Amino acid sequence: MDGTVGAGGHAWGILQASQPDGRFLGLDLDPQALELARQRLAEFGERVSLVQASYTTLSEQITRTGWEGVNGILLDLGLSSMQLDTAARGFSFAVDAPLDMRFSPQNPVSAADLVNKLPERDLANLIFRYGEERRSRQIARAIVRSRPIHTTHQLAEIVLRASGPERRKSHLHPATRTFQALRIEVNQELENLQSVLPQAVAALLPGGRLAIIAFHSLEDRIVKHYFQRESRDCICPPSQPVCTCGHQAVLKILTRSPIRPSEEETALNPRARSAVLRIAEKLPVKLPDK
Repeated sequence: MDGTVGAGGHAWGILQASQPDGRFLGLDLDPQALELARQRLAEFGERVSLVQASYTTLSEQITRTGWEGVNGILLDLGLSSMQLDTAARGFSFAVDAPLDMRFSPQNPVSAADLVNKLPERDLANLIFRYGEERRSRQIARAIVRSRPIHTTHQLAEIVLRASGPERRKSHLHPATRTFQALRIEVNQELENLQSVLPQAVAALLPGGRLAIIAFHSLEDRIVKHYFQRESRDCICPPSQPVCTCGHQAVLKILTRSPIRPSEEETALNPRARSAVLRIAEKLPVKLPDK
């Protein structure tokens, strides 16, 4: 299954590789993406099931299919190129558009709500925590003074003015980290990732694999630490000489170092440059000692 099926690119490859009878379940919050995926995967017929749902409902969706488990799960985190390129979605400041940034139109909170309603201190903390932006206080102060803010260009210009002169000369636009922080908060991306990881491991059959592609350090750190924790038999602190936790390893990490795109791939697809892929395999259930 793919918990972030998008327009179906990964799904097509998975279905091709699992010919002739592999079955596939794809989830996505974005109805526009699902429609594209349906068109792209039509050739596979009844082997494909697509559902508009968050990957946080992964366990529920697998149960609904009647499956006992799955052999593989893919999560391609963050926003898709299609979402980024659709100006009206408000994810990018390349084109002026309403400040939206919602993966799902049913989400009641947009980026405009956060920008115009959060207290200055909360806004600064959000930009620092999720954007890792060291000038978060200055940016938050400038945003509050400029309210109301309704479009991507308005916000990007405010952040640009609040950034130091050295940041204005950087290859990375000064508003990039602020936009990232708002998108993560709007869609509760880190909380959702923490929620889905144990569900995904529980859903895997022995020998099944969980592959996760992250695009920034906050996501990747969560995945890395979870894989490390679940690949150990004991998670007691090092200072404790005797294990009392009873924890058993359920994963084998297959990527001791994360897989990154090659120079050739990033030349063809510059948006892949920050991608990090980690893969783990579900271990067989350990039988208790007699």
